[in-house]
Amino acid sequence: MDTTRRFFGIVVMAVMLVAVMPETTKSQCAMCSLTAENATENGNSQGKGLNKGILFLLAIPYLAALGVGILWYKKYRSKKTVDVDDDPIVLN
Repeated sequence: MDTTRRFFGIVVMAVMLVAVMPETTKSQCAMCSLTAENATENGNSQGKGLNKGILFLLAIPYLAALGVGILWYKKYRSKKTVDVDDDPIVLN
């Protein structure tokens, strides 16, 4: 019980910290954003490739977490029971 309270406390503190932060941040360095802006103004495709690369790098952690979640779900989705004196006992 103490572990779950501590976990939820940390989650609440993290959400509050993110909600209080007033400033926005830029996701690209100054050189990358300047290159992307100039490329799109001149009709080059470098800016599109840069944005696709950023989206690709962003998607990989989410796909990895999804894969771990699916494996975890498949492993623990079925409940194991044992019949003792005609009464089922749930093991997990």
